[in-house]
Amino acid sequence: MPGNLKKALINPLILCGILLLGISLLVQNQEGYSYYLTAAQLVFVPALIHLIVPLRSFEKVIITIAMVAVTLISFGVSFNLAVTCAAVYLLYTFWLAWKGLERFLKRGFTNVPEILIDLGFMYLSIGGMWFFAHVSGIDTGFSEMLTWLTGIHFHYSAFLLCVSVGLLGRLKMTRLYQICALIIGTGPITVALGITFSTTIEIISVSLYVLAIYILTFHSFRITFPRGQAAFVRIPYVTLCFTIAWSFLYAYGNFAGQAVVTIPTMLVVHGLLNCVLFGSFTVIGWALNVPDSTHQSPHFPVSRIRGKLKETGDPHRGLVDEMGNYVDKEKLPAEVVRFYEQTEQFKLSASVKWAPWFKPFAFIYKGISRKIGQINLPYSSEKVEMTGDILLVDEQLDSRSRPRVWHRRIGEETVFTAIYSSHQTAGQTYMNIALPLPFSSMHGILQLTAKNGKLHLTSAAEGDAGTYLAIGPYLPKLPLHERFTLQETGRKLTATHDMTILGLHFLHIDYEIKRREEAV
Repeated sequence: MPGNLKKALINPLILCGILLLGISLLVQNQEGYSYYLTAAQLVFVPALIHLIVPLRSFEKVIITIAMVAVTLISFGVSFNLAVTCAAVYLLYTFWLAWKGLERFLKRGFTNVPEILIDLGFMYLSIGGMWFFAHVSGIDTGFSEMLTWLTGIHFHYSAFLLCVSVGLLGRLKMTRLYQICALIIGTGPITVALGITFSTTIEIISVSLYVLAIYILTFHSFRITFPRGQAAFVRIPYVTLCFTIAWSFLYAYGNFAGQAVVTIPTMLVVHGLLNCVLFGSFTVIGWALNVPDSTHQSPHFPVSRIRGKLKETGDPHRGLVDEMGNYVDKEKLPAEVVRFYEQTEQFKLSASVKWAPWFKPFAFIYKGISRKIGQINLPYSSEKVEMTGDILLVDEQLDSRSRPRVWHRRIGEETVFTAIYSSHQTAGQTYMNIALPLPFSSMHGILQLTAKNGKLHLTSAAEGDAGTYLAIGPYLPKLPLHERFTLQETGRKLTATHDMTILGLHFLHIDYEIKRREEAV
């Protein structure tokens, strides 16, 4: 364990930061409390970055240049040079934000602990902007002190805390942890909005923030850490339980219109303890042992087709060649199997129902969907007929196995252009559906199950199942899920299609499916 600490902290980058911080403290051309932020910029932030992200040589040079820029500002240099140094630091935080965004794009809306770490990196750019505003004297609408404090806020509570909570989740993740992580991840923004616009928002967001920190502190005591690490990880959370109470009292004073805690008192108690105990022990605690990420990236085939599909082959009879590859056909009515294997023999009608809360977005999206020809559904819930055809697609063009495209139309307007294929992972066969979009494609990976004579298809399942956006080299998972249920009802088939975004239901479609000769 001491070996891990030595490897993590006794390296040229971190030693350089500690040396520069020492020089800054000796020069002492600023108020003592200003070094709360300097300590984060020179030691705490670089140390955690070094622990989380593998750094190449030129990236270490970028970090070193940013640290030197911060140190020069502490020397009390000329205004123009100070602004230049602050601009260098701002660009550095933008670069770190990009690294956080890139981490996110490789994974998407999955694995809450990793999302917290990504957010921490991205929040640093906001801290960089407030730091630049403070140094350059930009009028933010707040006092010089509050501008500086906001810069600190996005280095400590936004970066250090988000990263620490993310690492905590790598060790143990519960449903309650996920809720608290959401509050911590959105907290820096909601608290800032409250301070800016509404004391009511401020007191509510701070109250939730305080509650989340207390729960996460309790969570940290339920985790078994490697020997010697537990105290170093828990001390920062216990410290926060004390210091965050001062934030709550400050917010309450703003809400009540009568100061309970003043900013000078906040600096002495809240600021100093967070710097000395929260910042330093967070770095030391996680340097003792960095838990591995639990995320496993999917490795299924992705369509290479982007934009409008222009090249197609011969007509094809069905969406799948053999339904038995997905489910036990004996558990399904023959007509359900026939629909997927002989789709051309059937005729569809649909009734679309948008959720009331989503209708304004659906109305706006309608103008876009007409142009791209994807998810171009009617705004009305009136029953309409859907026509279409199934055509083969060149495997070399698409890159997946036996692709075929199903064009669906309402009248002359294209509703969906979905390219069907399949893939297998760990013995499970998934339906792999690509919807080409401008410069990208959306992939619905559906798991099929047969139960009680009904066929269920869902993206909300384990394994590869999900909705993904293929864009450039990235394949982020989207917070979008769909569920189909297909069954035989009398002499026809009926199906329902439901979609959710961020867990909120926004679309329901009822399908009626008949043989063509019976639909006349």
